[in-house]
Amino acid sequence: MTNTLHRFGPAESFRDDYVIFAIASKGRNDQGALEKLRTFLRMAVPFQPVNLGDARHGGALRPCREMTPLAHWKRDTKPDFEAVIEGLDHTTTVAAVFDNKVAAEDFLKAVKEADLGLSINISTSIDGAEQCCWAAGIPRHSVGYSLGFEGKTEKMPNSQVMMLSTMCGHGMVSHRLANKMIDWVKEGRRTPEQAVTYLARFCSCGVFNPSRARRILEEARGSFK
Repeated sequence: MTNTLHRFGPAESFRDDYVIFAIASKGRNDQGALEKLRTFLRMAVPFQPVNLGDARHGGALRPCREMTPLAHWKRDTKPDFEAVIEGLDHTTTVAAVFDNKVAAEDFLKAVKEADLGLSINISTSIDGAEQCCWAAGIPRHSVGYSLGFEGKTEKMPNSQVMMLSTMCGHGMVSHRLANKMIDWVKEGRRTPEQAVTYLARFCSCGVFNPSRARRILEEARGSFK
């Protein structure tokens, strides 16, 4: 079970979305786990992730209480992976997010070889996860399915809003903010790149995928023309 299980969209929409988690089990393999988790994150950087996540402090793009709205026009939008790694101060769940299968497979191979003694979880489409396992030469241990949404689904936001907002596993990217960013991109008030950084900063677990979000926003803009 992962906090990314309910990412919304058909299987094909996860072609650029691979989240690899590492977590220690309290009382079982958490002895010395903090440095192992840092090692996991450091190992991910050479494989060019699009985000790194620390479930306590967030991802490589984070909010700041000291900034005014004017800061948005000049703010640094480059992900700070080192801040995530160095800021890890408790044994928690960490994640590396990739936007292509090859990078995810290669990183998983490296993690297997490192044998850190941590639990590893892959979140993407079922087929994509199985291919990563095959590439790393490991059998799939288990699988978790999301059964989707039931009830008065006609009252739900549209699919583009849902795909953006559910990329934060803790629901910190609101439907209204996602809808606002879509509107702003359609109106030319923000580029998809700018809108993505706004959305990513609200994800408290750091598993928001900027590449997938950018694609969704570009598709929304294209459908508006």
